[in-house]
Amino acid sequence: MDTKEYIESGILELYVYGLLSESENMEVAQMAKEHQEIEAEIISIEKAIVNLSTSFSPFLSADNFEKIKAKLDLKYSKVIEIKPRNNWSQYVGWAAAVVLFLGVGYQYTQWNETQNQVATIEKEKTNLQDTLVNLKLKNQQTLTALAVIRDTKNTVINLGGQAVSPKSYAKIYWNKETEVVYVDASGLPEPPKGMVYQIWSLKLAPQLTPTSIGLLSDFSGNEEKIFAVEKTGDAEAFGITLEPAGGSKSPTMEQLYTLGKV
Repeated sequence: MDTKEYIESGILELYVYGLLSESENMEVAQMAKEHQEIEAEIISIEKAIVNLSTSFSPFLSADNFEKIKAKLDLKYSKVIEIKPRNNWSQYVGWAAAVVLFLGVGYQYTQWNETQNQVATIEKEKTNLQDTLVNLKLKNQQTLTALAVIRDTKNTVINLGGQAVSPKSYAKIYWNKETEVVYVDASGLPEPPKGMVYQIWSLKLAPQLTPTSIGLLSDFSGNEEKIFAVEKTGDAEAFGITLEPAGGSKSPTMEQLYTLGKV
C-alpha cells in the first residue's frame, strides 16, 4: 500500500482520535517516521482537532500539544502490522452473486409454474375434446334412435321376456323393403362381465332355423340402447340370447331372454 492509499484509508484519523489498538498505534507511528507525507498528515489532523477544540474547551497551545504527543510517541514505538480496510468491493461482489442466484431461482420457479399451467391447459383441452366427441356420439345415437322410431316404414316387433328373465323386453324395428334391422334393448338388464347379447333371425317352418344377425356390443356405452344389426329379409320371429363374449354359432336356449313373432 503506497502512502497515498495509506493516508486515504482513514487510519490516521483514528490514530489521532485515540481509537486504535496499541499495536495499530505503533504501526502508525513507525509509518510516520518512515514517510514524511504521513507525518505531515498526522500533524494536519491534530491541528484541525486542536483548532476545533478551542471553541469548546480552554486553549491548548500547539507547543503543549506537541509535548503530549512526544510522550505518547515514546510509549508506542514498536512496529505493528496494520489491518487492511474492509474490502467492500468483495462484499458487493458476493451480494451481487446472491442476488443473481435468487433471480435465477425465481425465474426458474416462474418458468416451472408456466410449464405446469401449460400442461394443465393442454389436459383440459384434451378433456374438452373428448367431451365434445362423446357429446357428438350421444347426439348421433339420439338422432338415430329418433329416426328409427319415427320411420313409418318400420315394422315394430315386440319381444317379451322368457323363463330366464321374465321382466326383460325388447323391440325390433324392421324395414322389410330395405331389410335394415334396429334393436331397442332398453328393456334388457346389463349383461354380466364376459357375456354379450346376440340377436337371432328365426325361421319357424318347416323347422326352427336361427340365424345370427349381430351382437349388442358396448352395451353400457350405448345410452340410448338402440343398436343397428345385420340385414334380414325373411324372418318369421326374432330372439335375443345371452352368450359368451364374441357370440355363439347357435343360440343357447337356456339363456333366451326375449322372443317375438313378426
